[in-house]
Amino acid sequence: VPCCRTHKGRWDGRAVRARGGPGPAAAPLSSPADSPWSVEDILTEDEEQDRVPLQRLKLLGESEELRGLLLNPHLRQLLLTVDQAEDKSSLMKKYMQEPLFVEFADCCLRIVEPPGKENVLPE
Repeated sequence: VPCCRTHKGRWDGRAVRARGGPGPAAAPLSSPADSPWSVEDILTEDEEQDRVPLQRLKLLGESEELRGLLLNPHLRQLLLTVDQAEDKSSLMKKYMQEPLFVEFADCCLRIVEPPGKENVLPE
């Protein structure tokens, strides 16, 4: 999945710490203005094309399908484990074999990148 690079870079504490930002054990972000780093700090030029606009990300919070999936305690535990893991990359590879986690990831991708937009070269 092309956006995996973006997520891997975002959640890999080494990428953030290398630029002087907080590691994965930092307090949850309350707002972008409070953050000492920005998305631009962790994305390379190649990854910039995979960046999801904020308006699309907000659609995740409005999705009833996604909310329904998040009611599942097993999925919530998987997400919490990934969030707290030191080696997020290998854990993500493992969890992408879990049907429930794949269903969650697919749901998120359908929301931020609706069908029909896939495999289309940028103009």
